[in-house]
Amino acid sequence: MSIRPAISEEAIVLRGPLVTSFSDEEFFQFCQDNRDLRVERTSDHEIVFMSPAGFLSSEASAEVVRQLSNWNKQNKLGRVGESSAAYVLPDKATLSPDASWFSHATWARVPAEMRNRFLPVCPEFVVEVKSPSDRIPTLHAKMEQWVRNGVQLGFLLDCEAETAWVYHSGQPTTEIQGFDNELSGEPVLPGFVLELRQLRENQ
Repeated sequence: MSIRPAISEEAIVLRGPLVTSFSDEEFFQFCQDNRDLRVERTSDHEIVFMSPAGFLSSEASAEVVRQLSNWNKQNKLGRVGESSAAYVLPDKATLSPDASWFSHATWARVPAEMRNRFLPVCPEFVVEVKSPSDRIPTLHAKMEQWVRNGVQLGFLLDCEAETAWVYHSGQPTTEIQGFDNELSGEPVLPGFVLELRQLRENQ
């Protein structure tokens, strides 16, 4: 059977046994051979080509990574990843959040030979930043998938609407209106606070 691409509002999806039969190693090599593409994989092993983020959402993602990295350098509690880091989750999906953090204990579970590949673990903390092509319901579904797979804390950010959603494992989602606010990383990230005002496009 031939590969059958399907186009949604947000992405091109490749389906069919020629792609869903890729091993993790083969999918990693596929991504290495197509470095210009932003690629994820669903739990059914369909390959998803994501649209480019756009400058403002990319800038906001970089600011999140900057704040998270500064906190981590001071506290030295784990490792920080940006949007090119990917995780092979327990449900077999391979996802790349805009920012992520995981503890030294999680890093210790990654075999040495896998540490420069897609990591076979779930980070404790992720951030997703809405890009122009994203739809909020799809992003909420993705955040819920992160939590189901083991994420303890997640932030979903819509910078244009100045709205944030906080996901805690085992707790209801909290919506925050206005980027004059800060988002606490407690208790997963002790002492970390994301300053939302720094994500405004006029900063």
